[in-house]
Amino acid sequence: MPSTKRRRDARPPRTGPAERDVLVGFLDYLRGAVVAKAQDVPEPQVRTPGVPSGTNLLGLVKHLTHVERHWLLGEPVRDWAATFHPEPDESADDVVLAYRDTTARANDVIAACPDLSAPGPRPGGRRGAAPSLRWTLTHLIEETGRHAGHADILRELIDGATGR
Repeated sequence: MPSTKRRRDARPPRTGPAERDVLVGFLDYLRGAVVAKAQDVPEPQVRTPGVPSGTNLLGLVKHLTHVERHWLLGEPVRDWAATFHPEPDESADDVVLAYRDTTARANDVIAACPDLSAPGPRPGGRRGAAPSLRWTLTHLIEETGRHAGHADILRELIDGATGR
């Protein structure tokens, strides 16, 4: 059984008063939580499935990279299931760096949109009107938060580490 390593929980983020500030602040907070769970986990544990579905820490980070690329950068995803599986030659550092680069570019797109009610970027490969940027940000908060919870559990199973 892994030893229990307790980290002090981070408080919710301080944000500016505007709606965009709040939404991006919480999204960045959750992005950071996901990265923190994958950091300092040695190979092969960082990519070893922790549950029968095959979910692993590195796969969660890789998947969220594709989610952000799809919804905010307009890149199509042909096989969502494949986004959960890091390639053998992909290092943990490379996957985390790709996620950080993607989220920085995504934040640039968010900052450039003048109105949260306006359609956001068209998700990759989708036809028709794009959802509002407000909807897209809310969806990304939900998706990232759900996977941050998965990462919490996987990390605790690996080495007992808890907290954000």
